[in-house]
Amino acid sequence: MSTLRNSKLFATLGSMVDLFGSAAASAAAVEAGRAPKARDLRTLGIEPAAFRRIGKL
Repeated sequence: MSTLRNSKLFATLGSMVDLFGSAAASAAAVEAGRAPKARDLRTLGIEPAAFRRIGKL
């Protein structure tokens, strides 16, 4: 039982690390004047095509 709980905990922690890593990479790209990688945007729940349309109204 504790093995299942531990694996779920590590899976959740891994997901959180992925999320924060994608947020940091996306923020750094935007600050540098570049578009973030599509994979990082999808991890954050942002559609890459929608991100490219920001500011182009």
